[in-house]
Amino acid sequence: QLQLVESGGGLVQPGGSLRLSCAASGFSLEYYAIGWFRQAPGKEREGVSCISSSGYNTNYADSVKGRFTVNRDNAKNTVFLEMKSLKPEDTAVYYCAADSLDIATMRNGCVTSNFNYWGQGTQVTVFS
Repeated sequence: QLQLVESGGGLVQPGGSLRLSCAASGFSLEYYAIGWFRQAPGKEREGVSCISSSGYNTNYADSVKGRFTVNRDNAKNTVFLEMKSLKPEDTAVYYCAADSLDIATMRNGCVTSNFNYWGQGTQVTVFS
C-alpha cells in the first residue's frame, strides 16, 4: 500500500522554527517529485514548495521564499521542509504529495493537479 506520512507539526511562537518530514512506505520516493502544500481554514490548498526527484530543482511560493527550505534524503525515503521565521499566517495543515511524472518543479508545476499521492497532513500553528 502506497502511503505518505507527515510529521513534525506543532505549536510555535512567531519567529520560531519547525522541521516537517514526509516519509513514504510501500514505494520509493526517489522517482517522484515531492510537493508541500498547506491549507488554512476557509482557504484553498496552496503550494508551498516542490522538489524534483533528484533534489536538484526546487521552487517556493513567494510567501515562504527565504524562510522555508525543502530537501530530501532518498536513502531514507524522506523529504523535509525546514521552516524558519514562522509567522501567524503560516498556520495551516501541511500536506506532502508525490508527483510520478516529476514535473512539479517546472514552471507553474507545483499545483495539486500534478500530484498522485497525498499524506493526511500535519497541523502547524503559529501563535503569540
